[in-house]
Amino acid sequence: MGGHDDAAEGALLAYLADSDREYLLSRGVRRRFRANDLVLMEGDPSDHVHVLVSGWVRVSAMFEDGREVLFGLRGPGEVLGDIAAVTGWPRTASVRAIEPCLVRQLTRAQFLAVLRARPEIALATIKTVAVRLRHAESARVDSAALDVSRRVAVHLLRLAEEHGRAVPEGIVIEVSLSQADIAAQIGAARRTVARALAMLRGREIIETGRRRILVRKPRVLRAFAHSEPNGTQRP
Repeated sequence: MGGHDDAAEGALLAYLADSDREYLLSRGVRRRFRANDLVLMEGDPSDHVHVLVSGWVRVSAMFEDGREVLFGLRGPGEVLGDIAAVTGWPRTASVRAIEPCLVRQLTRAQFLAVLRARPEIALATIKTVAVRLRHAESARVDSAALDVSRRVAVHLLRLAEEHGRAVPEGIVIEVSLSQADIAAQIGAARRTVARALAMLRGREIIETGRRRILVRKPRVLRAFAHSEPNGTQRP
């Protein structure tokens, strides 16, 4: 099966042959969102689906006490709102554009018709849901087993693997992600995350800048992420 070169790892379009990708993207209508636009709203009963053609979004939900939990980032080739469309449930999370985005918007009826007409697209949709579940399970395990500095390191490794680009200096992650975003995603206080990032910068393992993180020493970051607090390697 072919793939889509610009699609993020685990994205729907990454699992599709060219003919299926073109079939899907020929349905619905094109829509554009500006940076910080709300793409989908938690609790909304609307049933449309967005296929993200370009740009990045953040997926999050709010607790009753006002705290936000960041579920993750979604990039080119990913589908938004698919579970709500298939199940008929209200939206379980909000999606907000990090940067200008182009999507293909399908109604629930159109999306379900695509899944029935093209079994390979239905199978690819199941794969994307499985990837999300695997990431969520890994995050829960990390939260229970690792201290914050190592959780930050693991999170940066995942970002590098999924969204990174190799450059002579290391691996650059060009996604707009604040310390508060990282803290929300790993379940830690922003101040603690800030200290962890400062420690990694101080050891010249990473560099941080506006809208980018450079992993200068991927092997060192990986060794640190999988070490015990006393410095030994975890099996």
